[in-house]
Amino acid sequence: MRAIPPVAFAFAWKRPSWRRFAGACAAGAAAAGLGLWVVVPVGEAHGLWHVPLDPSPVFMALLFFGTAVSTVPILLVTWRIARRFGWRGLAATFAFFAVIGPPREFAVEAKFPEWITYTPGIATILAISALYAGGIGAAHSVMRLVAGPARGDRLSFQRHCARDGGQP
Repeated sequence: MRAIPPVAFAFAWKRPSWRRFAGACAAGAAAAGLGLWVVVPVGEAHGLWHVPLDPSPVFMALLFFGTAVSTVPILLVTWRIARRFGWRGLAATFAFFAVIGPPREFAVEAKFPEWITYTPGIATILAISALYAGGIGAAHSVMRLVAGPARGDRLSFQRHCARDGGQP
């Protein structure tokens, strides 16, 4: 239930259309599935981290739902960035996630060592960095497939500039 208020706030603040919101939800579900059933096992197989997950259906369903719902506000923000700044803004956003990802993950590990354990080394840092940038990029791509490009949106900056004679 802790993820619902940020989603409600992002929905009110970003004013997405229902199609965009559905795209963000679908992309959040895709990111959660990718993370839980591909990224975690592959990282464990390569010895980069260990995540002691309870394989019970109830726990996995709750973890999937929590991850999917908590990703929606991030995706609505990336949609707004893509709408306003185009691919350059998205590239900067993905670079930001690549930089902030490893320190965030190591902070989580330090606070909650029973949740995840990382193998020290540059390979782990690079993997986390690539997964943060690539995961947000893949989720944004799913959102674009479901809801269409941000530039074609009814709130697009370019549409307002064209309508107002080029003035921002």
